[in-house]
Amino acid sequence: MKGQFSPQNPQKYNGNPCNIIYRSSWELKMFMFLDTDPRILKWSSEEIFIPYRSPKDNKIHRYFPDIIYTTVDKKTIMVEIKPFKQTNPPNAPKDTKGKRRYITEVMTYGVNQAKWAAAQEYCADRGWEFKIITENELGIKY
Repeated sequence: MKGQFSPQNPQKYNGNPCNIIYRSSWELKMFMFLDTDPRILKWSSEEIFIPYRSPKDNKIHRYFPDIIYTTVDKKTIMVEIKPFKQTNPPNAPKDTKGKRRYITEVMTYGVNQAKWAAAQEYCADRGWEFKIITENELGIKY
């Protein structure tokens, strides 16, 4: 599910409120919360990038965090929305049939870990918090 989000409170969006793209129903749910919750002062989606070194090719890439928001108590939080399964190391297959999928999952996990380490450092340098939000926090059955 992908689409354009039209905020009810465009003044809260830090960026162009006519160009907010959600890439999943989970992001859409989070955008609706940020847009309407009075405890959120400002928010943005994929408006900045963080350089990170990918373990896949050992090159520098750009990571665009899903969301950054600021609360009324002046806390700034960077959020990545991911399926819970992708936040844990993959399990090795019990047979050879799942080997190719396992290798892909290991690479995805490694890249995500590199992105999140760079995000945590970026946030620490600014006194921000970094969170990974899954379907569990969003109250979604998956």
